Amino acid sequence: MFLTQGLGMNIVTANIYQLQGTFSATIAEVAALSAAYMAPYASLSLALFKIRVQYGLRPFAELSIAAFVLASCLNLFVTDFHSALVVRFVSGMAAAPLSSLGFLYILEAFPVQKKLTVGLSIALTGTLLAAPVARIISPVLMDIDGYQTLYTMELGLALLALPLIFVLPLTAPPRVKAIERMDVFTYMLLAVGLGSFAVFFTLGRFYWWFEAPWLGILLATSIATLTVFAMIELRRTNPLLDLRWIFSWQNLHLAAVLIIFRTVTAEQSSTMVGFLQQLGIQNDQMGVLFGYILLASLVGGAVCAFLMSRQYLGTAHVIALAMIAIGAFLDSQSTNLTRPEQFYVSQSMIAFGAAMFLPPVMARGFAAAIQKGAPYLVNFIAIFLFTQISGSVIATGLLGTFVTIREKFHSNMLVENILLADPDVAQRVAQLSAGYAKALTDKTLLNAEGLMLLGQQVSREAYILAYNDTFLLIGIATSAALIGLLIHLSWDSAKAALAVRRIEKTSKAEATVQSQV
Repeated sequence: MFLTQGLGMNIVTANIYQLQGTFSATIAEVAALSAAYMAPYASLSLALFKIRVQYGLRPFAELSIAAFVLASCLNLFVTDFHSALVVRFVSGMAAAPLSSLGFLYILEAFPVQKKLTVGLSIALTGTLLAAPVARIISPVLMDIDGYQTLYTMELGLALLALPLIFVLPLTAPPRVKAIERMDVFTYMLLAVGLGSFAVFFTLGRFYWWFEAPWLGILLATSIATLTVFAMIELRRTNPLLDLRWIFSWQNLHLAAVLIIFRTVTAEQSSTMVGFLQQLGIQNDQMGVLFGYILLASLVGGAVCAFLMSRQYLGTAHVIALAMIAIGAFLDSQSTNLTRPEQFYVSQSMIAFGAAMFLPPVMARGFAAAIQKGAPYLVNFIAIFLFTQISGSVIATGLLGTFVTIREKFHSNMLVENILLADPDVAQRVAQLSAGYAKALTDKTLLNAEGLMLLGQQVSREAYILAYNDTFLLIGIATSAALIGLLIHLSWDSAKAALAVRRIEKTSKAEATVQSQV
C-alpha cells in the first residue's frame, strides 16, 4: 500500500528533468504535475475518515483500491502534458486512501500494547521507503519506454494490492452516522483552501513568488476559504474539525515538531538531489546512494521499534536529531569534487535519524487523541496530514527559494573579483577557450566563448556555496531542536524528581504523625 501510493507521489519528482523531453515542457510545467497530484491529496483524507466511519471499512477499502487501479489505467493513455495534468489530479484523489489503509493493515497485525510502539514504527518506516525506491528503479524503467513504463509499474503495484484487499479484510469497527450536510460545504472550503495552498508552495519557486499574479490569487483564495471554513467550524456543535482542540498548546507544539521533521528530511529528498543534479549527476549514478538510504531507513525503523517497546521515547528522539544534525553538517562541506560516494555516510545518518524521529512524536499524539475519544482521531490526522503533506511542500519550496537567493548572493560576490585585467582570470579564459581555437578563428568570438565558459563555472561554484549554506542552515535548525528537546527532557526529569521527593516527604510526615498517635 505504501509503495503503491508513494511511488505515484515521487515518480514525477524523481524524474522532473527526464519528463521535460517526454512532454516537451519546461521544468515549471513538469512541476505542475506534482502540484496537480497534491491539490486533492492534501485534504481528501480528512473527508475519507468520516466516510469510512459511516459506510464501513470494507466497502471503503474495496472502492478505494478499485478507484486507484482505474486512475493508474488512465495514466497509460496519457499522450500530452495537458492530459497528464488531468490524470495526475485524478491519481491524487485516488491515492489518498492508500496511506491510511497501509497504516491500518500494519496496526492490525499487533496486539493493543504494541500498536503504538512496534506497529507505529513499522508503519511510519513504510512511508519513507517510496522516495528512495522511486530513485532506484526510475532509470531502468525510463530506459524501457519512458513515462509509460513508470506508470505501468504503478498499475502493476495497484493490481497486486487489489486482490489483497479482498483476500485479507480488515477488522471493521461499528458504523456510526458521522456525516452531516454542512460537512459537505465545509469540506469544499477546506479542499479549495488546502489545494490552493499546496499549488502555491509547489510552483512558487519555479514561477517566482512575486512575478506571477496568479500565485497571489491562489494564496488569497487559500486564506479566504480557510478563514470562512474556520468561522463556520467554530460555531458548529459537531464540526468536521475541532479547531479549538487542534490549536491547543500541546497540538501546536506537536505541529511545530512535525514541521521541523519535514524541513530537515527535505534536505535528503530535494536539497541533496538538487546539489548532485547541479553537478550533472543523474538518477542512474545515484542508485547505490539511495540503496544505502533505503537500508538505513529500515535499520532506523527497527532500532526505533526496539527503543519504543522499552519506553525509551526520549532516547530515540535525541538519537534521531543528533544523527540528522551531524549528517547535515557533513554535507555542508561539499565541493565541486563531491560525488554520490561522499554522501554515503551523511545521508545514511540522516535516513537513520528520520526513521527514528517520527514514531515517538506520533505515539504521543495518537495517545492524546485516543484519550479524548474516537472522533478526535480525525483531528489528529488533520494535524499529521497538514504537517506531512503541506509541510513537505512548504519545506521544499522554501529551501529551494533559499538556495536561489544564496546563489545570487554568492554569484555577485564571485563576479566582483573576476576582472580581465587580472592575469589569473585572463589565463583561465585563454585555457577555457583553447578547445575552440581550431573551430573559431575570430579572437573576439573565441574570447567570448571563454568568458561564457568561465561564467558557467562561476555559476556552478555559486550554487555549490548556496547548497552548502542550505545544508548548514538545516544542521543549525536541527541542533537548535536537539537543544530544545534536551532542555524539555531535563525539565520533565526535574519535575518528576520533585514530585517523588514531595511524595516521600508526605509519606514520612504521615508516618511521624501515626507514630506520635
